[in-house]
Amino acid sequence: MRKPLRLLPLSLCIAIALPAYAADDNENWGLCPLIDAVPSFNDAPAPTGTADQRASQPTAIDGGTLERAGDEQNIVVQDNVRLSRGDQFLGTDKLSYNQESGKYTAEGHVRYQDSSMRLVAEHAEGDQNADKHQIDDVEYQLTSRRGNGGAERIELNGAKGSLLSSTYSTCAPNQRAWELRAHRIDIDTEEGMGVARNATLRIGKVPVLYVPWFMFPVDDRRRTGLLYPNIGMSGKNGFDWRQPIYLNLAPNYDATLFPRYMSRRGASLGVEFRWLYENGSGETYVNWMPRDDLSRKDPDRYTYYIRSGDPLPTIPKDDMPRDNRGEFAFKGVHRFDGTWYAGANLAWVSDKYYLQDFSNSLYSQSTISLRSEVGLYGRGRYWDASIIADHNQLADFTLRENSLAFDRLPRATFHWAQPVQPWLETGVDTEAVRFQHADLKFVANDPTPGIPESRRQSIPGGSRFDVKPYISFPLEGAAWFIRPKLAWRYTAYELDGEMAAQMADARANSFIANNPGTVKTPELVRSFYDKSPTRSLPITSIDAGLYFDRETVIRGDNYVHTLEPRVFYLRAPYRDQDAIPLFDTNPMSFSWGALFRDNRYSGADRQTDANQLTTALTTRLINSEDGRERLAASIGQIQYFDDIRVVAGAETPIKQGKSAWVADVSVSPTDRWTINATYQWDPRLRSEDVATLRARYLFRNSGVVNFAYRYRRNLAAPPGSPSDIADQYEQADVSFLYPINDNWSVVGRYYYSIKDSRPLEQIAGVQWESCCLAVRAIARRYQRNRSEDLNSSFQVEFELKGLGSAGQNTERVLRRAILGYNRDDLYLTPPSPSISRENRGPGGDEAILDPTL
Repeated sequence: MRKPLRLLPLSLCIAIALPAYAADDNENWGLCPLIDAVPSFNDAPAPTGTADQRASQPTAIDGGTLERAGDEQNIVVQDNVRLSRGDQFLGTDKLSYNQESGKYTAEGHVRYQDSSMRLVAEHAEGDQNADKHQIDDVEYQLTSRRGNGGAERIELNGAKGSLLSSTYSTCAPNQRAWELRAHRIDIDTEEGMGVARNATLRIGKVPVLYVPWFMFPVDDRRRTGLLYPNIGMSGKNGFDWRQPIYLNLAPNYDATLFPRYMSRRGASLGVEFRWLYENGSGETYVNWMPRDDLSRKDPDRYTYYIRSGDPLPTIPKDDMPRDNRGEFAFKGVHRFDGTWYAGANLAWVSDKYYLQDFSNSLYSQSTISLRSEVGLYGRGRYWDASIIADHNQLADFTLRENSLAFDRLPRATFHWAQPVQPWLETGVDTEAVRFQHADLKFVANDPTPGIPESRRQSIPGGSRFDVKPYISFPLEGAAWFIRPKLAWRYTAYELDGEMAAQMADARANSFIANNPGTVKTPELVRSFYDKSPTRSLPITSIDAGLYFDRETVIRGDNYVHTLEPRVFYLRAPYRDQDAIPLFDTNPMSFSWGALFRDNRYSGADRQTDANQLTTALTTRLINSEDGRERLAASIGQIQYFDDIRVVAGAETPIKQGKSAWVADVSVSPTDRWTINATYQWDPRLRSEDVATLRARYLFRNSGVVNFAYRYRRNLAAPPGSPSDIADQYEQADVSFLYPINDNWSVVGRYYYSIKDSRPLEQIAGVQWESCCLAVRAIARRYQRNRSEDLNSSFQVEFELKGLGSAGQNTERVLRRAILGYNRDDLYLTPPSPSISRENRGPGGDEAILDPTL
């Protein structure tokens, strides 16, 4: 039979009270046994609809015996009573309900379930009209997230409720590694807050934490409050306590305070502010340390040594970082319409020692400068454009300001490429930029800081206009392609007078070196003076290739075997570019991609001359069943028909002949093994220029071992140079996560510079994990700066899955150091060395601003 009876809201408090802090979206529950505290009910019907649809659905009552007791408004249903509405189900042995008063009583084997939980109880009673309910002797099992527990009694009064003598854990009933107990929990669902009194956290049977009173959120609304602190110990900072305080200011903006205390340095305060509006978003971060005690107590700490072993000049007292240290970061975007938007990414630090002192990442340690950029950007179907301004700040104490890149104030770009016909495409690349140096001061032969103004020289700049129109004829078929391309590049400069004079002096010295007996005179230097140099030349290229494939069988597996020959011809005449300074141009690394580029340089200050032909061959093995590429091997070389005379900086011209062989190989013999290798062999020197090897093996479901070897020869070093000069770098890197059994595993990394004969990072640790509890302990030593000094730290983290963790975030360190520590990270690239922070609001999950606002 069907009656318009509202289903009892028996357990709303349970589902949202104790697991309020749960953040188990990324937890590993694979070790948990298939045991539920409350097993599923066999007599429950299949749920229909969702929780949001309950109010519009009728309630069905099914029972063996129906009778009316006393007045006709009192209904008694007994003998296996079942009520259902949408995704809700209630079962009990006996149900008494008065339609007029709304009072009810459920007795004997009370069972309830919905889309988020199941529970059993001995007795329930209440008043539907007054929305008051009481449930006794409750056991519950969450189904939408892991968690279970019980309560002696639950009292509900409208939006408010109380749980008496309640428990919560994510552990299985037979493996109670931890449990949270509370004498009383009061819930207010309208306010979205709960208050727990006399709460105790037990590890096993041992109480480890007692809290007489604390308030917590019970839904996803963001609220002002304390976040989990970051506590650590390190050699450079000592005891380190960082306590985030979240401020929920409005639905579309918030702030977080970061008071921090370091026993060796002192106190600092950071503030992050975030905002979101209809057309954009932004965030800014400021950190301030009024006084750094370490630099005052240990001034010798700031006399560093560079890799060659030669000491840097003693740092003057007024150059040492002591007071008012800090950083500033800003990132924002504003969208005008579907085509145009403005963006800014700003960064600033108080001194060039800041990143080395306060960063614990190798990537930030390798950052020599911080770039700030503001720009306007646009994009259409066939075009994109931008106008930006950027500024560089020195962030490496071992360098001087003259090593900074030029600021571009401003830089405008325009790119257009449009197919006119299927066989015809035309386009243009354009850039206009003004270069200016950040500091504008340096002394070429005296790097000592604190140089008097009278002994300083300016770093001049200039303006550049570059345009490169082109026309291409892409022709291709199912097994072939040929792409002829004709471009014309024109570049014009307007140099500052001092820059033009410096270029004239350098050209005069070069002329004297190539013409012995010539005397340097003002007239000779003046003859090379050119304040407005220009360069123009045509660039012709033809890219062509074939594609052959066949079916083959290897060890019983079917594969598609391909053979892909490719040729690339490039022709560009020589133009004398010695009168052009190097503003933002550097030689690009020689690699597989360089075989098919029309310029050897980044930036427009140099355009290579060329009369060369690239020949290359690629072969692949592709599994016919799953489409996975098991083998990809490529080899290629450039034949230079003429000498390449255009050079940048200390480069030497490339002689006629053959380039180094470039070989790339990627092999995946099984689903567990992945091997990649790159090798460059120079036939002229009969030695390798580059050699890299990367191998990865996956253990079962959670283990991984990585090995990497990287070597690059210093191409600027003359033949026969000592190894410390001839080798640009040589490094070995081994990292692993090895599961000893289902519970125990060891982690480690050894990152070593063979060239410098010293480690860059060392990590050793052990972790234990069960269904609901994990403990990680790692010891770490890493390079803090370019001196011999390594920073040491020891980190311990206790994680109660589904509740939270105590200690430092060791997982963040391990995911960065061990590629594949988390299987989702297997194909990620290392993070960029930018200032970024992740914050979590006390409202449950991450405090992310609502994107719909």
